[in-house]
Amino acid sequence: MEDIVAVVLAAGKGTRMKTNKAKVVHKIYGKEMVKRAVETAFKAGIKDIIAIVGHKRDEVEAVLGDSVSYAYQEELLGTGHTVMQAIPYLKDRKGKVVILYGDVPIVRPETIQKLITKSIRDEEQATILTAILSEPTGYGRIIRDEDSKVREIVEEKDATDEQRKITEINSGLYCFDIQELILALEKLTPNNSQEEYYLTDVIKIMNEKGLKVGAMIVEDKTEILGVNDRAQLEMLTRILRIRINQQHMENGVTIEDMNNTYIYDDVKIGADTIIHPNTTIKSGVIIGENCEIGPNAYIREGCIISDNVKIGSFVEVKKAIIGEGTKVPHLSYMGDCEIGKKTNIGCGTITCNYDGFKKSKTVIGDNSFVGSNVNFIAPVNVGDNTIIAAGSTITDDVPNDSLSIARQRQLNKEGWNKK
Repeated sequence: MEDIVAVVLAAGKGTRMKTNKAKVVHKIYGKEMVKRAVETAFKAGIKDIIAIVGHKRDEVEAVLGDSVSYAYQEELLGTGHTVMQAIPYLKDRKGKVVILYGDVPIVRPETIQKLITKSIRDEEQATILTAILSEPTGYGRIIRDEDSKVREIVEEKDATDEQRKITEINSGLYCFDIQELILALEKLTPNNSQEEYYLTDVIKIMNEKGLKVGAMIVEDKTEILGVNDRAQLEMLTRILRIRINQQHMENGVTIEDMNNTYIYDDVKIGADTIIHPNTTIKSGVIIGENCEIGPNAYIREGCIISDNVKIGSFVEVKKAIIGEGTKVPHLSYMGDCEIGKKTNIGCGTITCNYDGFKKSKTVIGDNSFVGSNVNFIAPVNVGDNTIIAAGSTITDDVPNDSLSIARQRQLNKEGWNKK
């Protein structure tokens, strides 16, 4: 079976970001851009990934770890030169190589799969992902012949006035035949206004050789957007947030205000759950069916929320397992805890899970009632069918079927304030 390899370009400086960090380690919706690009390749079924790093490469390597192989670009001499650094890793391989970018972070895995499939099916030595833009300024233009075959890509700074009117643009993402790409890279020259090695020139070289070059127009043009400054970073974050919210709504989740609901990657939410505005749900959270979340709720990492659960306003939960039918209505923090079925957590309840050295767990059983303003000093276990009196600070375990009161007796000193 032939190889499918991805090369992720992540060596640039990103001067317009005005940053002291590598551009590609800036986060978009909680995850580094370059990590998103690599995960896209993995989700598209590509297991072998080469990251080209250069500027502040230690930061990029710290993010990606040993999930990829690395090649190094010491001088920034254009995209063609960047891809040349991968030749030692590609020279003994046969198959396809996909070119991705660490600062183009929201392309869908399905789009990459379609690009690879087309390249293989149509026996193309190069397949370009393109888009039709009404305002193509800034992008390289796709030059086709009279038979609509792709002949070359012309960068805007090198294009004629007539070529600048073309609305089909190059996204920068490609699928190449590995060996033909290597041969074309070896013929690249910096014969342009920037004196750089353009990866786009590979298309012209392949055409001159009589190889087959194709293109696939992307359906969703937002996928090919890149990040050059912080305004673009915010814009792509917004696009990704709305995309994720739409996916949940298509799966039967009610989101009352998708512009003010923040659901991160890899969240699972059951049908008929309602998400109220200003709710944040972090990556990896699992929420069951017929739940009600928010408004102003913060569901952090490690949470598993069963069916028919209510998480109310100004509630934060973290690493919590919450049983079916339980209610945490408002103004509570439930961290590092496990709560059973059909339990009510009163307003202002807190699990005191951190003693300054380690995190500890609170366990509350089924069918229990916790009054308002209760503090659970973890580690502590509360049994089934218990009642915890309002205002209590619970430091010891509570047996099943018990009423627990842990508060100081009230003392009134009459006339004390006048004195």
